[in-house]
Amino acid sequence: MKRVKAPRPRPKAQDELSDVVRRIVSDVRLRRDAALREHTQRWDHIDRPSPVIGAAEVEAALAGLPDEVRQVLEWARDRIAAFAGAQRDALRAVDIELGPGVRVGHRLLPIQAVGCYVPGGQYALPSSALMTIVPARVAGVPRIAACSPPGPGGSIDPITLAAMALAGAHEIYCMGGAQAIAALAYGTQSVRAVDDIVGPGNRYVVEAKRQVCGTVGIDLLAGPTEVCVIADGAANPVSLAADLLAQAEHDVEAKAVLLTVDEELARVVLTHVEDQLGHLPRATIARMAWEGHGEVIVVERLEEACAQANALAPEHLQLHVADPDTLIPLLTAYGSLFIGVPSGTVFGDYAAGPTHVLPTGGTARFTAGLWVGHFLRVAPFVRLSSEGAAALAPMVIRLAELEGLPGHYEAARLRLARTPPGGCAGPARGGR
Repeated sequence: MKRVKAPRPRPKAQDELSDVVRRIVSDVRLRRDAALREHTQRWDHIDRPSPVIGAAEVEAALAGLPDEVRQVLEWARDRIAAFAGAQRDALRAVDIELGPGVRVGHRLLPIQAVGCYVPGGQYALPSSALMTIVPARVAGVPRIAACSPPGPGGSIDPITLAAMALAGAHEIYCMGGAQAIAALAYGTQSVRAVDDIVGPGNRYVVEAKRQVCGTVGIDLLAGPTEVCVIADGAANPVSLAADLLAQAEHDVEAKAVLLTVDEELARVVLTHVEDQLGHLPRATIARMAWEGHGEVIVVERLEEACAQANALAPEHLQLHVADPDTLIPLLTAYGSLFIGVPSGTVFGDYAAGPTHVLPTGGTARFTAGLWVGHFLRVAPFVRLSSEGAAALAPMVIRLAELEGLPGHYEAARLRLARTPPGGCAGPARGGR
């Protein structure tokens, strides 16, 4: 059986990456537009006097979009928006009375300014424009800034640019890499700073997001894509091989894992992987990912496969089994779950509904992927009447005494002193 363990990143390489990104972020923070331009020249080999994409360039991208391409983008946009809208509808404000004169609750407030990073290095990814901008728009974010690296022509890929506009971006910038994240976080003369940055990117982008986190919010620190498939003897080996390679072709660091109870299926899948690599256009990348990070693991029972999947906590988890519903209660850690043989990860990559910005590297154990709720802040409130304050004050005073915080004690005691006649009497001043 093929069982290849993915190598761990070398600490020295990670330290070097962090140092490079730290210098870029600091430079953009201090020198702003000048640094942004220089780093775009250095890393993207493009000299842009300004990163701003004007209305005329957006209109040209939209006008040059073939009708069929526009229809596909709008179709995907509307499906993503429909799902995000359903998620938004599941969230509600709260306003309840816990006792006489004691009302508490929360409001749902959208983040005021969000930056959506759309990758564009090796190939255009208009789907990432839709997957990041649309949920922000549905959440009611009043200012959505989107950016993507320049292509060979010196601007954003026209289909990606059109997708940004169709998704609802208010501002669009041609910039990428760590310098783009720094510009969004700290602002420059041309780029207004945002409050939150979302979207996938290469390791420089991820490291820059890590370094600016705290100055701005971020969605997550996503690494190379991952897929894990649990399969039994009923699975189609051709589809299994295709699903594994569909993720492997993303990046040489992509991880593809098959967990199966059928040893013969495992052997056949390995054969089909080799066959499909023979005619896959991105075979070089897919083969490097498969040989470096691919695994086919035979287990005795499906319950064991579920336990291994939970330990892996993959970005994408597919169930190619005869009765997937029996396994769902056993699965506790994944970015997104694809239930049944027809439900390939590829549909989630583009337009099934949920966003494809998902946790990787085992982080699905404690975090979720991007969703409409990311763009909403749950802001609680307290509304007390004099009666309500009087009801809470005695116990609050006692808790303040236990913690040794006399200022807290006094702030609560004063509310008792102002209670109207007939209210709860408090201790006399100096009676502690």
